[in-house]
Amino acid sequence: MPDTTTPDLSDLDGFWTAPLTERAAGFAALRRAPGIGWFEQPPSPVPDPGPGYYALTRHAEVVEASRAPGVFRSGPGATSVADMPAPFLEFFGSMINTDDPRHARLRRIVSRGFTPRRLAGLQESIERQAREIVDDLLAAGECEGVESISARLPLGTICELMGIPAEHHRFVYDRSNVILGAGDPEYVPDENDIVTALLTAGGELAALMRELAEARLAEPTDDVTSALVNAEIDGERLTPDELASFFILLVVAGNETTRNATSWGLQLLTEHPEQRAAWLADLDGVTPTAIDEIVRWASPVIYMRRTLSEPAVLGGVELPAGAKTALFYWSANRDPEAFPGTDPEAFDVLRSPNPHLGFGGPGPHFCLGAHLARRQLTVLFTELLRRAPRVAVSGEPRRLRSMFINGITRLPVVADGGRAVGG
Repeated sequence: MPDTTTPDLSDLDGFWTAPLTERAAGFAALRRAPGIGWFEQPPSPVPDPGPGYYALTRHAEVVEASRAPGVFRSGPGATSVADMPAPFLEFFGSMINTDDPRHARLRRIVSRGFTPRRLAGLQESIERQAREIVDDLLAAGECEGVESISARLPLGTICELMGIPAEHHRFVYDRSNVILGAGDPEYVPDENDIVTALLTAGGELAALMRELAEARLAEPTDDVTSALVNAEIDGERLTPDELASFFILLVVAGNETTRNATSWGLQLLTEHPEQRAAWLADLDGVTPTAIDEIVRWASPVIYMRRTLSEPAVLGGVELPAGAKTALFYWSANRDPEAFPGTDPEAFDVLRSPNPHLGFGGPGPHFCLGAHLARRQLTVLFTELLRRAPRVAVSGEPRRLRSMFINGITRLPVVADGGRAVGG
């Protein structure tokens, strides 16, 4: 058990709602402490959430666990330290909550929908959407940045990729907010109704995909839904339930990283004008390192869970079979051992090398959409900085109440921050 000087990672309304400087200090204390901290199971809406978990907070530990998927298993649940019912995992997790050989099968089939040709074909659409976002920002002069900037591009891209008609985009946005932010009263006001809210939102998204899949079976088009309902490898196809589950994963995970990285990127550029100036001095040259630095610093997915299939020794600590572990990417991405000679708490758009784990650790569960997320972030920030170089956050962001997603739910943005860049 961690001693009284270390934070309680299961304290949702204490540790996880505290200022980020306190969160960083708490994780730094855990990384310095000997061994691996163990924490009680946090409060959960499910009736039998199971025991507590070990917190992997060091970069090397997270990488080592990620590279041993046969021992550190995802099947018992990856997105919650609470033990969730099996149908719930199947419904919401898709590939995230599976292990080989099923994980490999699903990923092989799903990859048919994400070929380089198809992703390259999205470039024009991403550029058009980014232009429209900046057009609207400049016309209005100010906006609520999460909905008008951060969420708009990934939502539009995923919906276009899957062939979701424009009239359903708001429907998808609202349901994905419930799934990502179920622990936040802004999205689910009644904390006693979280499971029902989750299942309802997921069921509605699944119904939308099943309807679309039936239409694409009858009349295929060039979208990913058509590719997936007709994809066959070694005689196997995705079942209707697997396709619906994958769609839920895609609209949630495909939206989340880009959305929250964008929001945090806007906040970071406002807080660090010298980094904005360095980026603007060489926009094309600095953008690749700046995007990776935003993803590292933001760490939109705070952790993923793994469950041990057998005993293992990690960081000199023997972990028993059946133990839950939480791989805290947010902490690993601030580990001085992984970023020697630099300040990992600092935001540095020129940081290189940058071995961050913002898209997950190495291994079979590395983010399938990492390339697409980088492409969207690159296009959007390039468009913003070229046409609105003084875009800034004008008030305090409202952070998502969550220990899983490092999210922002509200972000006031102005097109012209009213000061000289770098000043």
